[in-house]
Amino acid sequence: METTELNNSIGVTSPGDMGQGVAMCLKAQGFNVCMASDGRSPRTRGLGEKAGLTDCGSLEKLVQNCDMVLSILDPGAAVANARAVAAACKATERKIIFVDCNAVAPQTMTEITSIMTAVGCTTIDAGIVGPPPRQGAKQRFYVSGPNAALMNRINSEQIQVRIAGEKIGDASAVKMCYAAMTKGSIALGVELLVAARKLGVEQTLEAEFKASQAELYESVLSRSERMPFKAYRWVPEMNEIAKTFEGVGMTPRILQGAADLYAQIAATPQGRESPEQARDKNRSGIDVIQGLADTI
Repeated sequence: METTELNNSIGVTSPGDMGQGVAMCLKAQGFNVCMASDGRSPRTRGLGEKAGLTDCGSLEKLVQNCDMVLSILDPGAAVANARAVAAACKATERKIIFVDCNAVAPQTMTEITSIMTAVGCTTIDAGIVGPPPRQGAKQRFYVSGPNAALMNRINSEQIQVRIAGEKIGDASAVKMCYAAMTKGSIALGVELLVAARKLGVEQTLEAEFKASQAELYESVLSRSERMPFKAYRWVPEMNEIAKTFEGVGMTPRILQGAADLYAQIAATPQGRESPEQARDKNRSGIDVIQGLADTI
């Protein structure tokens, strides 16, 4: 399928915190961005409405209107979402370009590709690096697969498309290894700081970090500020990284431990807040650590 054959409508499932940001950037580029609100939470529907997305209601109508659909959601739901989109394509006899943008292992991406290929659809592997592209924030879309170049149509200053390879799984591999460093290191940093507070040595440890590891210490604190409300979806992401590493003969246990920590955080009052609630409270990294130490 050539780029010239594609219509101007792009579907996004679903417009959550990341999906809404991407959708707004695509709208700014002139695309008609669609969503399917059936079965989605009131918050997700509200985010879509706020972004001015065209609501197709059902997935069947979404795939009928859009030649390209981006899957952007909790990685734990990525396979189920692919199956739902594939079922909609089969029911409507539509053959779309399905772009999985979720943080999943290469093995999971291969499964998703098989699901979509079975109904005649084209699949592109994509891994998003960077924050939701709001207020000028930039992100990189690493893409791979035989048809990865089709994603150049959405390349912009804020969504920077980068070809990671010709093979499905290459983009996911980049995302998995990158997230192991960023989110894995946040897990270790948060856990040790929470433990230090519970052990009553946080002030002594803070003084040592500021004297010998100031940059690393401040990085952990700053990256912790907006972490708790994301923890629930970082659980499956850590498990996907563990699956990636195990697949190449390395231990999965480091990232499985990170998944355990994020599950603990997701169950706290901070972890149960919506992104909007957390942003309104504007906690510092120290506030986050103290709150977690008091509730875990």
